[in-house]
Amino acid sequence: MPKFLCMQRSLPTQSQEKPSPAQMQEMYAKFDAWRTQFADNLVDLGGKLGEGELVSAEPPTDGPYVEVKELIGGYMIVQAESLSAAIEVARACPGLVRPGSGVEVVAIHTPGG
Repeated sequence: MPKFLCMQRSLPTQSQEKPSPAQMQEMYAKFDAWRTQFADNLVDLGGKLGEGELVSAEPPTDGPYVEVKELIGGYMIVQAESLSAAIEVARACPGLVRPGSGVEVVAIHTPGG
């Protein structure tokens, strides 16, 4: 079955409101239900990105670069019959698609696949 990389992205938004502890508990309960519903599709729930470094053949030029962890909040890998089916899995994840956050779903092409 094809695999898809889902990257959580920060999006510009007017709202900076953080969820309350009660709202967070509700979201965790919905997340557990989502994880159970889509267990067959979830290959790697991924996580947040941390420290990293660009590796290249030449030294990078000076400049203010946006770090990947500032663009991509986290990732997961899902398997689904199609891109639209993978989007359905990602869209259903509580808290992933909300004001200030979206998800980019990209097909993973592997040799021979």
